[in-house]
Amino acid sequence: MSILKKLASQTAVYGLSSILGRFLNYLLVPLYTYYFSATEYGVVSEFYAYAGFFAVLLLFGLETGYFRFRQKTEKNLSSKRDVTYSTALNLVLMINVSFLCAILFNQQALASILNYAHHPEYIQWFAIILTLDALAALPFARLRAENKAFRFAAIKLFEMLITVLLSLFFIVYCPQFYEHNPNSWVADIYQPNIGVGYIFIANLIASVIKLLLLSPQLAGFIWGIDGKLLLKMLAYSSPMVIIGFAGAINEMLDRALLKYWLPYDQQTNLKMLGIYGACYKLSVLMSLFIQAFRYAAEPFFFAYADKNDARVVYAKVLNYFVIFCVFIFLLVTLYLDIFQYFLGSEFREGLSVVPILLMANLCLGMYVNLSIWYKLTDRTLMGAVVSLLGAVLTIVLNIWWIPLYGYIGSAWATLICYASMVIVSYGLGQKYYPVAYDIKRVVGYISLGISVYLLKQYQPMPDWQPWLYSSALMLAYGLVVLLFEVRRPNKK
Repeated sequence: MSILKKLASQTAVYGLSSILGRFLNYLLVPLYTYYFSATEYGVVSEFYAYAGFFAVLLLFGLETGYFRFRQKTEKNLSSKRDVTYSTALNLVLMINVSFLCAILFNQQALASILNYAHHPEYIQWFAIILTLDALAALPFARLRAENKAFRFAAIKLFEMLITVLLSLFFIVYCPQFYEHNPNSWVADIYQPNIGVGYIFIANLIASVIKLLLLSPQLAGFIWGIDGKLLLKMLAYSSPMVIIGFAGAINEMLDRALLKYWLPYDQQTNLKMLGIYGACYKLSVLMSLFIQAFRYAAEPFFFAYADKNDARVVYAKVLNYFVIFCVFIFLLVTLYLDIFQYFLGSEFREGLSVVPILLMANLCLGMYVNLSIWYKLTDRTLMGAVVSLLGAVLTIVLNIWWIPLYGYIGSAWATLICYASMVIVSYGLGQKYYPVAYDIKRVVGYISLGISVYLLKQYQPMPDWQPWLYSSALMLAYGLVVLLFEVRRPNKK
């Protein structure tokens, strides 16, 4: 259990930074939804949907490739330069410089294609943000590999803090000060017609500061590229690009399609996209836990793979992971009448998608656990096939359901996609890297969580305060889990 405690402690460090950072970012949701209309917020949702696709292409799977080949070359790292890191870092640099130049030379044409001809600067700013974030990914991966969780967490948290402060400055302070003092110093830095563009500007400045803080980890540039190692890394990482791109489709395609596939005019479509994008943010608690877990688990799974009890530990990890994710699901859904006030009133009509998206994210987290089989057995191409299956489902269901059911159809498509990937990945994993997961217990906890949620929805207690009833149901879930876990037989 000590190794599980180590994983839990690192997850807690990554999670603490993610929780604090994302909580600060979470505070931006009411800021954006109270200060901007649903149509304006739809612009932000659209651009950040595209970001998911480019983040995959600009990193080219080299983050996971770095973890894999670092383990294989670790014996030489103490006496020689880190060739794995320098090779990956230089390739990422070349990819991103080429990307940024291509976007800057064609930004007006791209702005016209996306119906932002009057704001080509959005394209420019966003391309720079994508480039800076891609360049920061491998330095962050190096911090994770070297177990420097606190430095990792501090930089992530500081970046988010800068984003929040700049957003408050540009969106709240500057407009009010400018209105009463149009000839003041604020007029030199603030232009009212930029509007939601200040969200991008705040993000851009924060990304620059983040890269500066990571400068000690950028020293790997000086060592150049090892040609033979590069070919091996590309052979391993290329399928990861397919996996990542398919993952971006599963996670982001709904928001990219809504603007074009909803059967309304462009303004209404953007409004619906803004509502869906804002309600998606209410599943952030589940997302940030999965993100924190992924940061800690990926290097842990690779490093622990050679231990005799590795598969036993992996099974326990999935069990505890599901218990906590169901807790998060209930925390948000049972208290949704409180969480709804994080959104402006115009956005609350989309709250019905929140439970669906939370359960979809739970399935995504299970897939993160189950997908270790293809990474440890170097069957990344088979992993790509699983992701492509999910991507096909996402594309087909969104194209089919968006015109019929709107963003509700997109939410259900996301859930069905991730649930299908969990089932397929589990089946393949049992063939190529068998792990004795306690499926009955995992399914039981998920079913228990759904049952508790439905009980609140369809069996309200008229004489109880809603928050008190929700708290009683949360306590009941905790007691049932505790009962089953304490009485669980201790098997090897």
